[in-house]
Amino acid sequence: MRSSAAVEVAGLVKRYGSRTAVDGLDLTVARGTVTAFLGPNGAGKTTTVETCEGYRRPDSGTVRVLGLDPVAQSAELRPRIGVMLQSGGIYPTARAEETLRHMAALHAHPLEVPALIERLGLGGCGRTPYRRLSGGQQQRLGLALALVGRPELVFLDEPTAGLDPQARHATWDLVRELRADGVTVLLTTHAMDEAEELSDDVAIVDGGRVIAQGSPEELCRGGAENTLRFTGRPGLDLKSLLKALPPQTGAAELSPGSYRLTGTVDPQLLATVTSWCAQNGVLPDRISVERRTLEDVFLELTGKELRS
Repeated sequence: MRSSAAVEVAGLVKRYGSRTAVDGLDLTVARGTVTAFLGPNGAGKTTTVETCEGYRRPDSGTVRVLGLDPVAQSAELRPRIGVMLQSGGIYPTARAEETLRHMAALHAHPLEVPALIERLGLGGCGRTPYRRLSGGQQQRLGLALALVGRPELVFLDEPTAGLDPQARHATWDLVRELRADGVTVLLTTHAMDEAEELSDDVAIVDGGRVIAQGSPEELCRGGAENTLRFTGRPGLDLKSLLKALPPQTGAAELSPGSYRLTGTVDPQLLATVTSWCAQNGVLPDRISVERRTLEDVFLELTGKELRS
């Protein structure tokens, strides 16, 4: 029976000289899901992914990809996975279409190259050498190379970096189609909205370890709940307002006339606030409901300082 996990990493350690890049990392990626692997620069995510792809040998710990050791059983594993590097890996003088056809010829049941070229908007640059492609075209070619072999598992490293909005959303649609077809996707990205939009599961890594993992909804729900903000005249009687609201609700005047309510924000709370305002002659200038985003969670967990 196949394991329910496409990727299983336990206690992974990888060192470069005296520097420990990955320090006892654990990660599980379920089959048929999109998992976003997030972390600041130097957190260990690239080394982890390259170890899963078989490019690096772990110093200790175990790594299984589709049930196989990516180093010892690489010949069995490679036909079953697709890898999109963030940059490089393609001969600079090779033409886009011939590179894709060559990759297709290495697989038993590849996708139709003309259809893939059309789908990714590469039709106008098929005879263009890789080095002369724009950054966005290089990204789309890298994605096509990762997908042409009909992989069971795809590693995508920053797949939409440098893409225009149309190409970015087309790539998102393609990732969704892969998931619908049962393909597992492990996605590394610095775009938090992309991770939140596409992923079933998110793993945040820092200091060489996974420090949080769960669905975007679970991660954003932990800690602070939703927030309701409104503006009105300064100095409202918040004690009176709180008496009308559920016991766990908090209220504060952040600046003159700017108010924030925290707790479980639902339609009933919003109706109570607007009713209280009407009874007290308050006309809110603006009411907005906000929730903690994945970017908020990421910064809370990893800090706001710049990483080299």
